Amino acid sequence: MRKFLALTLAALMMLALMTGCNQAQQAPENGDQAAADESLTRIKTNGKFILGFDEGFPPMGFVDESGKHVGFDLDVAGEVAKRLGVELVLQPIVWGSNISELDSYNVDCLWNGMTITDERKEKILFSDPYLENEQVLVVMNDSGFNTLDDLKGKKLGIQAGSSAEIALDSKPEFKAALGDVVSFKDNLEAFMDLEAGGIDVVLVDSIVAGYNISVSGKPYRMLEEPLANELFGIGFRKSDVALCDAVNETLKEMASDGTLARISTEWFSKDITIIGK
Repeated sequence: MRKFLALTLAALMMLALMTGCNQAQQAPENGDQAAADESLTRIKTNGKFILGFDEGFPPMGFVDESGKHVGFDLDVAGEVAKRLGVELVLQPIVWGSNISELDSYNVDCLWNGMTITDERKEKILFSDPYLENEQVLVVMNDSGFNTLDDLKGKKLGIQAGSSAEIALDSKPEFKAALGDVVSFKDNLEAFMDLEAGGIDVVLVDSIVAGYNISVSGKPYRMLEEPLANELFGIGFRKSDVALCDAVNETLKEMASDGTLARISTEWFSKDITIIGK
């Protein structure tokens, strides 16, 4: 009897060990399933694509005279959302907190003239580049500043959390030669302070600078020498590969059928997009 019980107990222990091994082998598979990328499914189920943007960044995204959110990026995103079968929801954010807004799932993407940088690549996933850009220096027409050397000891304005900060940090000698660097919530505030004489120069995206100069009627001008060359992309959470891929493919379709060129021409009088080319 004791021998029978001993054999039974041994058999049960062997079964438990086999079951445990089987469960251990299945655990990675179950974990992979739990970590499956449902980013595209999520927005289609919710029926909404929430776009985080800086509402003071013309012509990419801003508030017009009627109080409506408009801009090149917003128009392109609206067409992308339409083709994905979801509603575009515009969510203005403080640009200096953009990645925090993304990580907190308050927005589905960051789409507002966002420069692709190595530093940002460590934290977020970028779409394919869709526009080329430069960081340029804007001064008043009558300032007498024409070169980077002319700005030694001068006061430079910059948007907090922008790629202009990264561009400035990449030029340590130029930065060290400045008299002071003043941070602003957005570029519009920086331009206002430039006009008022509070600062001597603004470091800003060339697309933003060109648009501001053309529509504002203010006596601004860009120095010929840019501080840095850049590319614009759309930022996603690193886990949201499916959503990023879907947006990339939709943009390529829009480039192929002429929609992207049409939107670009409406804003810039020509097609300046680079995706799908």
